[in-house]
Amino acid sequence: MKYNFDEIIDRHNTGAIKIEKCKALFGTDDLIPLWVADMDFRTPDFITNSIAKRLEHPILGYTTPCEDYFKSVIHWIEKQHQWKVDRQWFGFLPGIVPGLAFGVNAFTQPNDEIIVQPPVYPPFLNVPTKNDRKVVFNPLKEINGRFEMDFDDLERKITGRTRLFILCNPHNPGGRIWERETLIRLAEICYKHGILVISDEIHSDMALPGNRHIPFATVSELAEQNSITYMAPSKTFNMAGLISSSYIIPNRDIRKRFSEFLENSELANGNIFAYFAAKAAYENGSEWLKQMIQYIQGNLEYVVDFLQKNIPQIVPMIPQASFLVWLDCNGMNMNSNELQDFMVHKAGLGLNKGTTFGPGGERRLRLNIGCPRSILEQAMKQLKKAIDELD
Repeated sequence: MKYNFDEIIDRHNTGAIKIEKCKALFGTDDLIPLWVADMDFRTPDFITNSIAKRLEHPILGYTTPCEDYFKSVIHWIEKQHQWKVDRQWFGFLPGIVPGLAFGVNAFTQPNDEIIVQPPVYPPFLNVPTKNDRKVVFNPLKEINGRFEMDFDDLERKITGRTRLFILCNPHNPGGRIWERETLIRLAEICYKHGILVISDEIHSDMALPGNRHIPFATVSELAEQNSITYMAPSKTFNMAGLISSSYIIPNRDIRKRFSEFLENSELANGNIFAYFAAKAAYENGSEWLKQMIQYIQGNLEYVVDFLQKNIPQIVPMIPQASFLVWLDCNGMNMNSNELQDFMVHKAGLGLNKGTTFGPGGERRLRLNIGCPRSILEQAMKQLKKAIDELD
């Protein structure tokens, strides 16, 4: 089946965050929203059909996931990532960001230190802070147009109060797929210092052509026995509103502590449609994913080519995974606030402000290219026109 990613779908009046919160965030809703990390592609029919099929039954009561649901997730992970996950390691998680909070509260105490690597997905910064933990920055270095980890800085930052390291793998906003050697080194350092690693791998299924995701827990026994991995179909199949994620914990003691926290907090279950939708995605989604990735690659090539030819002041970091592009806008000679104001009120574009990703986000923006090509073309035309008018 040939899927149509050029279709433009009006998301107004559907509760879509990227539409409904524009006014509050940007001061206007008269713009092209290219910020929230969901896509504007139609959620695949095999997912919506699975929900419609379940709705043929007249009762929407309390529901537990069937064993076929777990089997579908495990089979997908093995097929996509060559990682054979034992059924005992695996459990349902009602969302990746809630999962961060669960991990923070299950394995740390107030005033404990949690290491993150900015610039990074804002909840990595916000969740620990809101739970009275101390966030310690191990900033990423930009080398030859891509992010690299700074292990010397990491070891300097570790103290007797450091309990947790939150890894973004693949990285958001940089789209970086971490190399095996990098993950091995990280695992060694964290294990040596007794620091548990939570690896957020929500973008793992979206490696762009020529790249392959490496799950953190697969790189060594140290990584396997000292980590919690989070995965989900939400970004991959554009079904974030269904809240259907998974945790994978090979270490029995860590798994017991985490699962008991979920059970004791009554947080271990999802909604009735999450199970059916995730199962449908994992059983039927290979071809859709292949075509979607090719379309995203085409969008990326379009944006990179357009910026290089028309707006060299803005330099994109080329992602290895997902549909997000980190833009270096230093050439615009504007500070972060001026840059955001220019994008919103001159170019009519709503992008994520780089400073929300922590240190290293100054004069940067995050662009979502998970949309029909025609929308990107219009966005780039508006951006060029606004910049031309500066001269």
